[in-house]
Amino acid sequence: MFKTTLKVDGMMCGMCESHVNDAVRGAFNVKKVTSSHSRGETVIISDDAPDKEALAAAIEKTGYRVLSADTVPYEKKGLFSAFGKK
Repeated sequence: MFKTTLKVDGMMCGMCESHVNDAVRGAFNVKKVTSSHSRGETVIISDDAPDKEALAAAIEKTGYRVLSADTVPYEKKGLFSAFGKK
């Protein structure tokens, strides 16, 4: 799994967050997407690393601008992850 963090310019409210989230969900198969207008950030959890250019294009069609994108491997952390895997 992968975690992609986007810096998105132009989000001003919760409805803006919804527009960005819907654009991502409509264009890509993702596990989870959350946006924060106060941080200017969208975080995507997905099985495969998304194409950053296609991701930016999908979001920019809604009127927002992607400033940067960073993808890193992601490991889901559960309630007992602090105890380690056995």
